[in-house]
Amino acid sequence: MSDTFPSLVSTEWLAARLGEPGLMVLDASYHLPAAKRDAAGEFAAGHIPGARFLGLASLFDAGSRVPYAFPTPDQIAERLAGLGVGPDAAIVIYDDSAIRTAARAWFVLTASGRSNVAILDGGLAKWRTEGRPLESGEPDIAPAAPATFSAPVRVRSKADMLANLESQAEQVIDARAAERVFGTGTDPVNGLPMGRIPGSGNLPYTELFNPDGTYKSPDALRAAFAAAGVDLARPLVTTCGSGVTASVVLFAAHLIGKQDTALYDGSWSEWGADPATPKAQGADA
Repeated sequence: MSDTFPSLVSTEWLAARLGEPGLMVLDASYHLPAAKRDAAGEFAAGHIPGARFLGLASLFDAGSRVPYAFPTPDQIAERLAGLGVGPDAAIVIYDDSAIRTAARAWFVLTASGRSNVAILDGGLAKWRTEGRPLESGEPDIAPAAPATFSAPVRVRSKADMLANLESQAEQVIDARAAERVFGTGTDPVNGLPMGRIPGSGNLPYTELFNPDGTYKSPDALRAAFAAAGVDLARPLVTTCGSGVTASVVLFAAHLIGKQDTALYDGSWSEWGADPATPKAQGADA
């Protein structure tokens, strides 16, 4: 694959390159429990030909006290090697999830040092709508040599976020729906009180997509960031419920050339559950 491997590829682009040596396709679908969907079962029933199932739901550091913690470099290396993804392979990631989980997989890989990683624009839904081929069953996989990954530097801890309340060195944007960020009841996703980190803004991840599930144009993405009060000249940290949809905002920022970004790993699942962290609740807080 070329050194100019894109970060976002169309269904046409992928269809023309399926089966090329050095190109691996990964299904990164992962669903919230309320969706009552079985990502692995759906993959077995029908997936893009040649794809492997990443198992994103289990790709986290279970040894951390942070909910759905960022995986360790060894965990990432072991998972990719087991899927037959070699150190030099180019990777296209897709999902069929309402929470756009391909972006989480993209961030996990790229923040840990992997290059040549792209997201399939529109995901499996667009691929299906266009009548493109699917295959069923589990692929035969020959394990690959493990790649080397690094500890991510673009991940923030709760301690980092507490320090940022004082320094304001990084602006913070919450990717959850506005009612979860500014509401005063109980969050229906994690059962915690609704609210936000004091001083954080809101850019719901759903506002970054066109009606067909593709990402908006760079100009439209810039407008969405501006409408959310984001200063693209300043560093940005994203947060959400558990670090998944926050990754969508990070990918959108990447598409418009912004690289000084980071993810708050624990997000509201950690911050909201800690009685000692300051919280803002309600639209006027």
